[in-house]
Amino acid sequence: MGLLDIFRRKDKRPGGSLVSPEVAGAGFAVVDVETTGLSPSGHRVLELAIVRVDPVGTVVDEWVSRFNPEGPVGATHIHGITAADVAGAPRFAEVTPEITRRLAGYAVAGHNVRFDLGFLRAEYTRAGWALPFLPSTCTLQQSFEHLPRLDRRRLADCCSAMGIRLDGAHSALGDARATAALLGKYLNGRTGYPPSQELLGLPRQGSAVSWPSAPGGARLPEDHVRQRISLDIAKPVAAPLVELFQRASLGDALDDGAPEGSLPYLELLAEVLEDGVLTDDERAALRNLAGLYDLDDSGVAAAHRGFLLSLAHLALDDGRVSRAEKTELTTVAGLLGVAQAELTAVLDDAEAARVSRLSADLKPLPSDWNHGEPLRVNDKVAFTGCDDTQRARLEQRAERLGVRVMNNVSRRTTLLVTDGGFSGGKAGNAKQYGTRRVHPDQFDVLLTHLQPAAARREPAGLEPGTISPESVRATAATIRAWAQLNGYTVSERGRLPLDVTTAYRHAHADASPN
Repeated sequence: MGLLDIFRRKDKRPGGSLVSPEVAGAGFAVVDVETTGLSPSGHRVLELAIVRVDPVGTVVDEWVSRFNPEGPVGATHIHGITAADVAGAPRFAEVTPEITRRLAGYAVAGHNVRFDLGFLRAEYTRAGWALPFLPSTCTLQQSFEHLPRLDRRRLADCCSAMGIRLDGAHSALGDARATAALLGKYLNGRTGYPPSQELLGLPRQGSAVSWPSAPGGARLPEDHVRQRISLDIAKPVAAPLVELFQRASLGDALDDGAPEGSLPYLELLAEVLEDGVLTDDERAALRNLAGLYDLDDSGVAAAHRGFLLSLAHLALDDGRVSRAEKTELTTVAGLLGVAQAELTAVLDDAEAARVSRLSADLKPLPSDWNHGEPLRVNDKVAFTGCDDTQRARLEQRAERLGVRVMNNVSRRTTLLVTDGGFSGGKAGNAKQYGTRRVHPDQFDVLLTHLQPAAARREPAGLEPGTISPESVRATAATIRAWAQLNGYTVSERGRLPLDVTTAYRHAHADASPN
């Protein structure tokens, strides 16, 4: 398919001339690209759509074109574009003057706009044009202000939350139209969150940008221009990652140590990982993408660990990590190059945070307590010989409160819950290990007066400064109080940041147990 011009309203500006920089606040040029892959330095733009809107978000006109990438078209199963579709299409360089005319005088908007601008800048450089710095806004980043409760912030997620119909997803024009509609919602403030002055001021900044009218500026080196990262080779078949990915909240990764501003990178990372395979080409592309989001090697490592830790927290929310969840975490760790020992540490950190969260704000025992040793968060219990209905209710309640329900009795089991009506293997093991037995009714009382997890003693023989898996696990309230005294900014409720809990453990690693 060749060059396509699609207009919903006629463009009234003179054909072939640049928009005058003196035009104040022309609006936004909403862009979307479909590409042969993820890396601007090695992949090419296959399709570009530009939907221009006025400063309040009303669509002015639409334009779309496909391009001959002079090489493989990449993942047709994603963008739907075949080699035959672009065989007769123009090269990007041939259409650069028209693209320039349509962008000039406007601020730029896009969903994960750095991705789109990275590809545009690379194509302009290949064509010998100098793309100026463009005032821009990202509808993904803006969604934090207008849609603060979303777990995922892909275009489809944001559109669904705003009641916007997304037709032709993963086509440049379909995505650009949806992004323009999303931007319009942000600009008119109907979501209950008024647009920021920064957002409202971008069109005026865009109108002041000076654009070139002809080629000029440095080209990419020839070997760099010719670099290709082909995705035509079929990816190996692997089990898709669905147990955790379908429930993942990438915003939690920021709470777990991922750098500020890395969420657009993590959204792309999650999409790449969902099929359970990360090819060498994709690894190279992700390294290249990290630069678009100002992430150095340490920033990428922090983003990956925060991402993995957020998945571990999610897996542990119900008190246990299922076999499928453990498999998925192991797969993700392997894809990201995280060692098994590091994954174990990540799970330990997630478990410690879960225990601290569940231990926070629990009330002390009443003064007339006469039920023996209290039950604590993270204690292990087992059931046998109970009424099925009562047992199911107590098991669900225990898991919800952070008590771990096990299928057998071991030396680490705190309680065996039984009405004495059945003597089987669990009862025998409880007798062997001296495990405490309680009636279901008493267990209900113990749950009602659940206590924080017990602080654990450091095992003997550790070198000074070493933090073992059995490090002290203080309550969230204790860590918050310590953090505030030591200059950390922490919220009154919710999950504690990883750097705060880590700092607390280091500060108390050498403390002698009482």
